[in-house]
Amino acid sequence: MGLRHDRLYIAIVALAAVGLAVVFNMFPRSTFSELEKRELKKFPDFSWAKVADGSFTRDVSAWFSDSEPYRDRFMELSMLLKDWMRVTTSDENVSFHAPTANPQETIGTDSCQNARGKADALPYDGTAKIANAGIIIMGTGPNVRALMTFSGSASAGSGYAEAANLYYQAFDGRVQVYCMVIPTAIEYYCPEKVRSRTRSARATIDNVHARLLPGVKPVEIRSVLGEHVDEDIYLRTDHHWAPLGAYYAAQTFAQVAGVPFRDLSSYDRHVVHRFVGSMYGYSQDIAVKNAPEDFVYFTPRGIDYSTTYTNYTIDEDYHVTGESEPQKGPFFYKYGDGSGGAYCTFMGADTRITRVTTGTKNGRRVLILKDSFGNAIPGYLFFSFEEVHVVDYRYFTKNMKAYVADNHITDILFANNIFSACSSHICRSYARFLTQKDGIVAPAVAEPADSIAPAAAAAEQPKTTAEVPAEQPSEAADGAE
Repeated sequence: MGLRHDRLYIAIVALAAVGLAVVFNMFPRSTFSELEKRELKKFPDFSWAKVADGSFTRDVSAWFSDSEPYRDRFMELSMLLKDWMRVTTSDENVSFHAPTANPQETIGTDSCQNARGKADALPYDGTAKIANAGIIIMGTGPNVRALMTFSGSASAGSGYAEAANLYYQAFDGRVQVYCMVIPTAIEYYCPEKVRSRTRSARATIDNVHARLLPGVKPVEIRSVLGEHVDEDIYLRTDHHWAPLGAYYAAQTFAQVAGVPFRDLSSYDRHVVHRFVGSMYGYSQDIAVKNAPEDFVYFTPRGIDYSTTYTNYTIDEDYHVTGESEPQKGPFFYKYGDGSGGAYCTFMGADTRITRVTTGTKNGRRVLILKDSFGNAIPGYLFFSFEEVHVVDYRYFTKNMKAYVADNHITDILFANNIFSACSSHICRSYARFLTQKDGIVAPAVAEPADSIAPAAAAAEQPKTTAEVPAEQPSEAADGAE
């Protein structure tokens, strides 16, 4: 009997091995991961020089392991297995689904508590788990929310303030400079039982504001957003805030800048149903995929505006290799239900300079210096400024002084998430824009995309994660342009 079972076991294992060998070697290989929101590695170009130095075989090996057939399916299966095999801790209803770093020490007694507002009234069943990269998954079923932890200290963000000060000094006070630090969702929705694993943004933001020159105006949105936490101001399945959160931030900025602002009654509401964002890939937790949400955005009504883009060409390492002539395009792009790229609704991509000419004639022209969190802000400012310019810290090849002068910029807003504000590299990029020669190819940044990190970013330079739209934007949204 034992021998028969041994043979059966061997036969099953052999059959499985042969099946996997056939799949991995004979089936078409994956080229894009919807789960990870990125292009997968391509088969390397052959050259004898690469063979001689060994790089060709290394690149082939990397391609083979990165582009396996049905990559996303296998990853989903792995997530299911992790979910079944999770390890429960001694804390009630807290479980671990992946290795994670040691808990971060909280700052004083502040933590998430003072910003929660009405968050405790939101649907939450008391469960929490630690997923891949230390991401906190709170709740179960359709109300799951994924949160990135924050580890910035009370002294972090000094370079961000220095960058804003440098711009104020560079333009001798002729251009008004504003500084906005955007908190992430964990500031408002952190479950009590895992609070020790994150830090509050308050001390970091206070440090930034305290270091600003008197002429630089802070735009304090942390407390403003805290008054609206029972609304959909942050996405549950994505690391970005929701467009509604950006609306309240834009409203606050308009008040500080002393420009007119329209409430949501002047906007048309649009919905992308069944949206699952980046936190599914970051956390590698199947619960996030099983809790899709509505992506709701707003387009201005009753105002004429025209959008012009200067598009950058980038190589596979996200280095800028060229730029286009200015060309017209929509500001709002339309994504279908179920698309994971819906956050690219605004301007369609980061690899461009955006200029919006509006029907508002007040002589005010704003330049927004941003990461991808800032993408959701400009669409609310068409009633407030005559022109709205948008520049991403990763892609800008012009001289900033010349750009500001040529476009008669009157206001500059730094609008970056708190991870960016803690990145000394990003702050150096902003400083470099003031001195670089106009038209040069910009030096490569440390990492190509958002400065927000899936693993409780380091205070001074968080790791970045590439943002690749799940699909290319199509037609302009209804009522857009």
